[in-house]
Amino acid sequence: MDFLHVIAQNILSPAILFFILGILAGLIKSDLEVPESISRYLSIYLMMAIGIKGGVAIANTHQFTWTILAAIGAGFAMSLLVPFLAFTMLKATTPLDKPTAAAIAAQYGSISIVTFATAAAFLKSNEIVYAGYVVAILALMEAPAIFSGLYIAHNSSPETRAHKNEEKKLLREIFTNGAILLLFGAFAIGWITGQPGMDKVAGFLDAPFQGILCLFLLDMGLVVTKNIGHLKKFTWSLALFGIYMPLIGASMGLFVSWLIGLDVGTGTLFAVLCGSASYIAVPAAMRLALPEAKASIYLPLSLAVTFPFNVALGIPLYYAIANKILT
Repeated sequence: MDFLHVIAQNILSPAILFFILGILAGLIKSDLEVPESISRYLSIYLMMAIGIKGGVAIANTHQFTWTILAAIGAGFAMSLLVPFLAFTMLKATTPLDKPTAAAIAAQYGSISIVTFATAAAFLKSNEIVYAGYVVAILALMEAPAIFSGLYIAHNSSPETRAHKNEEKKLLREIFTNGAILLLFGAFAIGWITGQPGMDKVAGFLDAPFQGILCLFLLDMGLVVTKNIGHLKKFTWSLALFGIYMPLIGASMGLFVSWLIGLDVGTGTLFAVLCGSASYIAVPAAMRLALPEAKASIYLPLSLAVTFPFNVALGIPLYYAIANKILT
């Protein structure tokens, strides 16, 4: 399967076409919208489905191997260290203030659950299997990036250390965060109940998954257009960062996948995790603990530049490379 065919197959899939439809609807200022309550339900559904499927897959493996432990450790390390690389590159190429650069760095060390879900759907449509433990890596790559971003901000701009009360709240938010809690909880439930448990809920969590993802990506397309206006404030160097940084992160993820010996499907998803950027958990944390950082810059960068790039082109690119080096 050549690269152009993989890209065409991805773009012409129902989920991506609904994402494009959402963008077009937003650009022509259509009154099409997904109510916020339904949008939240769709997010909960996707996290629940991803988590329980990962737990069931782990239950079916019956043992923890060196590869599993190495992959989980590598994901944690990537989330912790990538923000330092991203911050260094931002300071060398953009005129951003240090708190904003630190917030962006934290985003690119973290992950996008929706990008992961889109990649998992892409692999499933191509009948490519992947290991369920990658969901554990997904859940572990949120918090380390937040801590690294705050560490960078406090070291580069000592005045940001004044937010002690906010950081105490942040620690509680990280460990009680709904997305992380649901992912870990569903993962544990899938692991405990195994395949018999999955069989009982397959009609709800398996069969409708593709349709729910289509509706969620339609909503995401609408959300992206709401943030496009902010891109007018961007310098070219900042906009380009939103494209080359995920490529660098994904390349590192693919190299680690090759080093550990991951299969094509798991390596592709690991690369997607390393190459994606958070636009939900990290921005929420930064607004609380680092209010000096400009949300009007760091949120549109991940949401309106990196997310569309990864969904349309990044996922098939990472798969094509993984297919070359991991087989």
